[in-house]
Amino acid sequence: MDSFAGKLAVVTGGGSGMGRELTRQLAAQGCSVATCDIHPDTVAETAAMAQAEAPAGVLVTGHHCDVADETQVLRFRDDLLAQHGADHLNLVFSNAGIGGGGSFVNEPREEWERVFAIDFWGTYHCARAFLPLLIAGDEGVLVNTSSVNGFWAALFPGAPQTAYSAAKFAVRGFTEALIEDLRSNAPQVRVAVVMPGHVGTDIIGNTLRAHGKDPDQMLIDISNDFRDKAPLCAAQAAAIILDGVRSGTWRILVGQDAAMIDERIRANPEAAYDYAELFRGLVPS
Repeated sequence: MDSFAGKLAVVTGGGSGMGRELTRQLAAQGCSVATCDIHPDTVAETAAMAQAEAPAGVLVTGHHCDVADETQVLRFRDDLLAQHGADHLNLVFSNAGIGGGGSFVNEPREEWERVFAIDFWGTYHCARAFLPLLIAGDEGVLVNTSSVNGFWAALFPGAPQTAYSAAKFAVRGFTEALIEDLRSNAPQVRVAVVMPGHVGTDIIGNTLRAHGKDPDQMLIDISNDFRDKAPLCAAQAAAIILDGVRSGTWRILVGQDAAMIDERIRANPEAAYDYAELFRGLVPS
């Protein structure tokens, strides 16, 4: 897919971060976009920004949807088709996700399952809802966002990340399993998996909102630092993702940290959780 002009894309998690930037950059390149988010206020802001920056003939719509709820995903599908007057899609970016559910041992089951429901089942529900619409067109691309935690299931020493990592491993495995399925049964559609490292987004604040928690000042500061001091901003990450989609790759690593961890784990899988060995030469001993 050399150009996004004249295409129709779906972007989930479009209220902030990479989802917002994907929506804006796609629209600026002539692609109509239907974007959704669990937070109706932020996705409305995204749609308005993207529409204002888009060339004539591009339509950007914002939709309220919790991707963990298949009924809401199907409603989102029906609404966007009606608003865009479409019978097929060209691009689907399953980008919505939250963190949390760090410890399987100590943290509430409800929080753990909420994270997995959004991060994996949301991706699955969107594939079920939107893949037939990609197949209905001449060419289509399904882009699922995993994470560096989709090949390395830890946050850092002493910080388990079980729900998020389990979901992101599942997204990666599901996406890779679709490669041969689509090649055999719907060759006009391809699939790509995105593996970001540390990207400056509001995922910490959004995670707290998704779990119904009010952050104190310390958590607000941590969230802002995570966003503002990241090696890549969301706009840079979105540009890398779109370049990967255009190039036809099925595996899009975002950030030098993702590339480094991927390389080291591939070279020595047994050292993945021996942190001194994994990061040998990178941190003071």
